[in-house]
Amino acid sequence: MNSRFLVGAGLIGVGLSGHAAQPVPANSLAGIQVTANRTSEAPSRSLAATTVIDRAEIERLQARSVSDLLRRSPGITVTNSGGPGKAESIFMRGTESDHVLVLVDGVEYGSATTGQPAIQDLPVDQIERIEIVRGPRSSLYGSEAIGGVIQIFTRDGSGTRGTRPYASIGAGSYDSYQAQAGLSGSDARSHYNISVSGYQTHGFDSCRSGAANTGGCFTDEPDDDGYDRVSGALNFGHRFDNGVDFKLNFLRTQGNNEYDGSPFSSNRADVVQQVLGTSVAFRPLEAWQLTLSGGTSWDDSDNYYDGAPAGRFETRRNQASIKNDISIGDNSLITAGVDYHDDNVSSDTVFAETSRDNTGAFIQYLGDWGRHHVQLAGRGDDNQQFGDHATGSASYGFDLTEAYTASISYGTAFKAPTFNELYFPDYGNPDLDPEESRSVELGLDATQRWGTWSLHAFETHIDDLIASDPATFTAVNVNEARIRGLEAGLGTAIAQWQISTQLTWLSAENRSEGANRGNDLARRPQYSAQFDVDRTIAERFSVGAGLFLSDSAYDDAANANELDSYQLLDLRGSMNVSRDWQLQAELNNVFDEDYETVRFYNQPGRNVFVTLRYRPQ
Repeated sequence: MNSRFLVGAGLIGVGLSGHAAQPVPANSLAGIQVTANRTSEAPSRSLAATTVIDRAEIERLQARSVSDLLRRSPGITVTNSGGPGKAESIFMRGTESDHVLVLVDGVEYGSATTGQPAIQDLPVDQIERIEIVRGPRSSLYGSEAIGGVIQIFTRDGSGTRGTRPYASIGAGSYDSYQAQAGLSGSDARSHYNISVSGYQTHGFDSCRSGAANTGGCFTDEPDDDGYDRVSGALNFGHRFDNGVDFKLNFLRTQGNNEYDGSPFSSNRADVVQQVLGTSVAFRPLEAWQLTLSGGTSWDDSDNYYDGAPAGRFETRRNQASIKNDISIGDNSLITAGVDYHDDNVSSDTVFAETSRDNTGAFIQYLGDWGRHHVQLAGRGDDNQQFGDHATGSASYGFDLTEAYTASISYGTAFKAPTFNELYFPDYGNPDLDPEESRSVELGLDATQRWGTWSLHAFETHIDDLIASDPATFTAVNVNEARIRGLEAGLGTAIAQWQISTQLTWLSAENRSEGANRGNDLARRPQYSAQFDVDRTIAERFSVGAGLFLSDSAYDDAANANELDSYQLLDLRGSMNVSRDWQLQAELNNVFDEDYETVRFYNQPGRNVFVTLRYRPQ
């Protein structure tokens, strides 16, 4: 697609949102976000570029995966290796795919060996909302938050009147089926949710036929590669008479994934993703809230080739935190605390080390002084592998008018090497240093009666990027990158129309010495845009459309293999059959676009999905 067309189309919507796609009432729980500053605040007061996607929007968009939702946020590119359940990678603001921190209900989610979260295994049916914070956040969270933070909150029953069951069933192309059932409830002191869900698809051939020995999967297995998943979730919270708030959350997903592989790797995997977390919050003094939290996440994979075992990887990531929020008058808040993380690996592959821990101490100041807003944060991490590391950030915002806020931010961040990069046989290098970054950002955000819009420009420099040495095939700190970008978007609700749009322009350049200097970083399109329009008709029917545009990108560091630009048009509609029942239908990839986000790996063609949803009012 012509780049000028993408720019022109995006500017129709002007400037995305650092906030939700439409104005959120002040008393709505969905309007409160906690990820940007590790303390509750309205998205409109955050100086960070933030997007909040709530449950109502998830259902309106008829999203069937987390990646369907993430791609609607500016600054995010998601790649997929062959359909539902296949490996997916998140590139936020042009940084590496392991430079984004993903949390599930406050618990770090992802593999300690690869450093990447398996977002393809998260059940969208059991998600209440997603908070996306773009830009460095190592000064609050430590490692991995170079590009930003994504926090996924599971359904917890808050705001439900009494006890309410809910359920849905669905079916569609590629012999795909979905079902879920749950029970939510709340009263003056407690809230809870318990649910189960399942998904199954026969899928399609994940790797392009005939691609053997030319890249991609290095094999030719022309068969359908299916995926199935069963998930369960529990969320409970209670406020005691003495003011103590207790919360408990649990999510488990167990699945089976088929893909194209070779005798030197695998072509099927049994996977388990599990997250368990708890927290206790209370006020020793009126101005002081103390929060104690802890959690653990599992990432397990048993791999097979034609039924024979081909590798086992199990990782555990344990964490505990103490956080203090201290109010100083009506204008200032100090947040300070300590985090402890412990990562462990169990595998039939022999790692030189199988565990390491990290302790981090952080402090943050938030100040609102009339039209002036200040955020200052600093953190020190002591890691068992790479020693001490310090990061910091500073942001300043100024209300130009009641509706407009201008901001400037600077932050440093780092990414600790993964277990694979440090210890994997014949590849790992225990002498690696952390990857480091420094970023500056300018923003203009507006909240008006008709909607919200924002415009954010940023530049990030990353040093000591980890790559494979072509001479020794081991991991080394050799690469450098400079990333510049512009994010723009708008969200509004006019009469019965709901409109949102986002545009991203990105220049992600390899600044390393050598033949690849000046090349684009792989799999980062220069332009991308998303447009969504929905309309309610007679309060019973709704129709909507989504258009996603992506510029071309390169699949390799040498920029020798180009991924073509593509456009995806999706249509959706729903009908309220009765007060409690809703029928939804979607037609995706209307024009049957043939495209790739990873070279040689196929993506869904034109497909349909129909859902019957039960949700008592």
